[in-house]
Amino acid sequence: MNVMGIIFVSDGNIGSLTHKRTMGSLPYGGRYRQIDFHLSNMVAAGIRRVGIISRHNYQSLMNHIGSGEEWGLELEEGGLEFLTPFAMSSTDSYRGKLDNLNFAMDFLEYGTDDEYVVMADSAIVYNIDLTHVMAAHLASGKDVTVVTKEGIANGSKKLDLALKVDGNGQIVDMAVDYVAPSDYLASMDIFVLSRKFLLQKVRECIARNQFHMDRDLVMGGWQKGEVSVNVYKFQGPALFNETVEEYFRNSLALIDKNLRHDIFGFNHPVYTKVRDRVPTYYGESCEVDNCIVADGCMLDGSVKNSVLFRQVTVCEGAQVENCLVMNDTVIGECAQLKNVILDKDVVVRPGAVLIGTESNPIIVKKGEIV
Repeated sequence: MNVMGIIFVSDGNIGSLTHKRTMGSLPYGGRYRQIDFHLSNMVAAGIRRVGIISRHNYQSLMNHIGSGEEWGLELEEGGLEFLTPFAMSSTDSYRGKLDNLNFAMDFLEYGTDDEYVVMADSAIVYNIDLTHVMAAHLASGKDVTVVTKEGIANGSKKLDLALKVDGNGQIVDMAVDYVAPSDYLASMDIFVLSRKFLLQKVRECIARNQFHMDRDLVMGGWQKGEVSVNVYKFQGPALFNETVEEYFRNSLALIDKNLRHDIFGFNHPVYTKVRDRVPTYYGESCEVDNCIVADGCMLDGSVKNSVLFRQVTVCEGAQVENCLVMNDTVIGECAQLKNVILDKDVVVRPGAVLIGTESNPIIVKKGEIV
C-alpha cells in the first residue's frame, strides 16, 4: 500500500533549549536531532513522501535536514516538503494539529496515489517498525489506529491522550490532558488512518471550530460513535521528552547500552546529517567513565556519566559529571559541572562551578559565557 507521512515539530517547552528551535531540531544522543528518529522510522517503512509541519523557529530544523539526502528524501524529487507558515498562508497562533493540517490540505490532496497517512510528533523518541503498525491498522478495520505505550501513565504525568482498554484490547475510556493512573495507556502521538478519511474529518472539524486531533477527532469521534479506534501497544522503549527533567533523564539514559541498542538500531538504523570530524583526542590526564562521546572532542579533564556532542573541549583539571554538553562547547581548566545542560557554543570559564540537580538541571543558553 502507498503511505505518506506527516511529522509535527512543535515549539516545545524544554526551557531555553527550545526558545529558538523546535522539538524536532532538539539535539539528542550526541550526534542526532529528535526528528532523525521519525524520518528514519518512516523511510524504513517504505514511506517516500513526508511533510514536516512547523510554524515557528524552523530555521535550525531546515539547516539540519537540508535536501533530505541522508534519508533518501531529496527535496528535488518531491520526497520531502516543509509545510511552514510561508507555505500555509497563515501565521496565526497555534490552535491544534487539525488546524495545521487544514493549512496543509494542498499537500494532502496532492498525494492521490497515497491511500494512508502516518502522523507522528517529534517530542517522543523511539525506534519502531511502522510496517507492523500499518498491518495492524488494516487488520483492525478501524478508522484510526493510535500507537500507545504502557508504563508512562503514573498518576503524576499529564498525558495528551490517555486510553484505557479491557482484557480484549477494546477501549473503555479516553481522556485528553489527563493525569492518568497507571492502568491507562499513553498515546505516543502516532496515528494511522486513510488519507480520504483524514481529509473528510479535517474539513468537518474545522467547519465546527474544532482544531485538536486528540480531543476533537479521536476522542470526540469515538465518544459519538462516529470514529472507530484501534489501539496498537508498542513494546519497545519510548522516551517522552516533554519537559526539561524528562529530556535530561532520557538523554543520560542512553548511556545504558541495552537502551541505546533498542533506540539506535533494534528495528533499523537512525540516519542523521553527515558531518565528518577528526576522531576524539583523549589526553594523558583525562578520565572518561560511562559516557557517550561524539567525534572531534578534545578531552584532558574528568568526564563521568555524561553525553558529549561533537567538538567539545574539556580542559585539564575540569570535572564534568551527569551533564549534556552540546557541540563546540569549551569547558575551562578546573571548572566543576554536575547536572548541567550546556547548549551549543558555550564557554565555561576556568574555575567556574555549576551544580544543578537531576530534577532541575542548570541550563546554559547557546553561545553564553559563564
